[in-house]
Amino acid sequence: MLKASVVALMAFMTLPTVVVMVVSFNPTAILSFPPSGFSWRWYVNALTYPQFQRAAVNSLWVTLGAVALALPIGTAAALALERGRLRLPTLWATLLLSPLVVPGVAAGLGFLILAASLGMIRSRAVLIAAHVALVLPFVVRSVWVSARNLDATLERAAASLGATPWRTFRRVTLPLLRPGLFAALLFAVVVSVNEFVVSLFISNRLTEILPVAMYSYVVNYTDPTIAAMSTLFITATFLVIWLADRYVGLGRVFLHHR
Repeated sequence: MLKASVVALMAFMTLPTVVVMVVSFNPTAILSFPPSGFSWRWYVNALTYPQFQRAAVNSLWVTLGAVALALPIGTAAALALERGRLRLPTLWATLLLSPLVVPGVAAGLGFLILAASLGMIRSRAVLIAAHVALVLPFVVRSVWVSARNLDATLERAAASLGATPWRTFRRVTLPLLRPGLFAALLFAVVVSVNEFVVSLFISNRLTEILPVAMYSYVVNYTDPTIAAMSTLFITATFLVIWLADRYVGLGRVFLHHR
């Protein structure tokens, strides 16, 4: 009974994705299932559509900016939570991880009000700041777990051999944190690239990222182009996660061991 329930749940979760992927190859300009034939035309349209191209460039810059800021901030925060003598560490951890539970609509509205009050509603910097806040919990979580598994005797050994604190951090601590840093980088990129709700509130036609451009497209058109673009997103995300799990072992990164 339990196995049948699991299979039914997996089918419920994956069948809509399969339908979207199959529809993307429909040769006609109608979202119909099953498709009446096979064609790549909608993939060509998705890759050559000017609005998607502009949004893809915006997504690249926003993601690069968000990751470049979130990685060092999240790493420092994770090390402070694990090793720092903070007052009320639980409160700090809750604040850092709170974006995971804040509804996207509330966060988007908050960033919109903030951007409007600062006169930056058309600025890409607001998008980057919002994405930093959204991906920071994943960075903190990933690096925090690696910091908990870190063998402090190796750092003490480096210090006893004359290494300065900065050299010890750079040559010993950072390499030991590499699995967590890689997982943090991976999830920060995936979350930032796929973020939609908050970005919808604080972007315009010139600064919109790819998920927002896809939403705008589906509002105005009903052809399978959006299914093709969704299939590209799904495939790329699956490949990135699968390769990372195969060669890094994401499961080990997120396990708590002391």
